[in-house]
Amino acid sequence: MSWCVIHVKPRCEKKIAKCCSVLGIEYFLPLRSETKIYQRRKVTAEKPIFPGYVFASFDRQQRLSLLKTNQIVRFLETDDEARLVHELEQVRKALSVDPSLGSDAALKAGTAVRITGGPFMGVEGWVQEMRSHSKVCLSVDMIGQAVVVEVARDYLDLIDV
Repeated sequence: MSWCVIHVKPRCEKKIAKCCSVLGIEYFLPLRSETKIYQRRKVTAEKPIFPGYVFASFDRQQRLSLLKTNQIVRFLETDDEARLVHELEQVRKALSVDPSLGSDAALKAGTAVRITGGPFMGVEGWVQEMRSHSKVCLSVDMIGQAVVVEVARDYLDLIDV
């Protein structure tokens, strides 16, 4: 069984995650809490960080079962599964520290860094300079999106990729 990216129809991420759970498929659907006010009521909802994508590991039979849900646009196969798993682990680490993180378009230019201090210590990503702090993108290259954290420059160490 190998990891791949499932591109789903709009607003079907949680439905596919539930199907994966029922079928015994290992999956990862990063969610963040979002609170909005509707007619003087606070409503908190869990929204996908990467809209339209669910990450899963399954075999051929499970793949067919997922296709039968009629909620999948396509499967994105990966050339470098180890890299995808590593990137997802970095996103998982960052979300365990701050579950309110959102996504941003992944940066192609930049420097690879490891965060050496603070709550995000040990997380690796790419940096973009921002005033007194740096924005570190924890990208998932397969879908061209990233989670962005803001870190003081003192906590960044260069790494070779």
